[in-house]
Amino acid sequence: MKALLVKKCEKFDYITDLRRFLVKHPLLVLELGFHPVKDNTQPYGFDVEETVPCDRWLRHKQQMMDNAILQALFRETVHDLQAEIPELGDTSVIDTKHIYAWVKANNPREFITNRYDPDKQPTGDSDCRLGVKRRKNQDEETRDQTTAEKEYLWGYGTGIMATTHPQYGDVVLAEYTLPFNEADSTYFAPLYERLVETIGFRPRFFAADAAFDAWHIYQPFAEVGGMAAIPLNLRGHPQPRLGPGGFHLCPQGLEMIPSYEYDHPKGYRAQLLRCPKLFPTKTGQPCDHQQFTKGVGCVKHINIEAGGWMRIRIDRQSDEYKQLYKQRTASERINSQAKDYGIERPKVRNSHSVVNLNTLTYIVINARALQRVRHIKTQAQAP
Repeated sequence: MKALLVKKCEKFDYITDLRRFLVKHPLLVLELGFHPVKDNTQPYGFDVEETVPCDRWLRHKQQMMDNAILQALFRETVHDLQAEIPELGDTSVIDTKHIYAWVKANNPREFITNRYDPDKQPTGDSDCRLGVKRRKNQDEETRDQTTAEKEYLWGYGTGIMATTHPQYGDVVLAEYTLPFNEADSTYFAPLYERLVETIGFRPRFFAADAAFDAWHIYQPFAEVGGMAAIPLNLRGHPQPRLGPGGFHLCPQGLEMIPSYEYDHPKGYRAQLLRCPKLFPTKTGQPCDHQQFTKGVGCVKHINIEAGGWMRIRIDRQSDEYKQLYKQRTASERINSQAKDYGIERPKVRNSHSVVNLNTLTYIVINARALQRVRHIKTQAQAP
């Protein structure tokens, strides 16, 4: 495991590069814990070529090492950071990043028929999956989303929960890897579970982009009296308008009347809203809406879970919301660091190796963050 961490620290793509590096640094080989093969004719009293395992052995360990061991080490980096920054973790942000599988289908120079056919699995990697990477452009004047470029690729996705500190910088709190055909919101539940398990409490504040706009993502933060700063993703529906009582307005601008509650098939508590001119009693007032002429009037089914209410009622123009949403850039900076360590194009051909390399990357990022925090504290205490 220490040798694989060296591979990440030195930003090597291949195991052969790692082994060549270790052979050139015999004292590091001893420091890592490999058992030396004694040879008094060598400068340090042992044969470094015989001591360092072969490429195949190291490659096998990279693939088959139990990720739970790496996760345990990753959690310890977070605990060490918590010891240095006691308030760490009460605010978390989430983001995902694409990972290109090492297959010919991702190489535009290779001529491949039906390159992006999901039923035509690349022979180089049987675990990767086809997905869509979206790049959204915004109009410089209106700041509205005008176009969305799509890029298909075979690969994986890595999701992270991160946080930032104004003095000490960015830290990774949890990480999770899935095939690339999974939606962004799929990452939230396993990441949140790992986050709570690692930091030991439920965070109150959260920020994410519009891909995570779903009531169940707001729910855990609403339950603890916090806030989730997520842009509203209407998904083709009209912008919701609320009346003084907090309920939706009908097309005529009247606040609808709450009726009975029930368990929605999608797993949340729901409530029916009805036309104020027909419920609870008919007012006799006319309405030109087609539903009214049928004698039914407008009806609306709403989510009344704590997360459902937060999603609709949160003030996205408030300073509190904007300040929280700005912290989402911490995950982007973490992704930038991870890309520098080669996370975007790993030179491996199976999901086990990808998962392990991702965890190793975030361990190194947190270790560097811990080093930075301790250095800043030492500088502050210096006379």
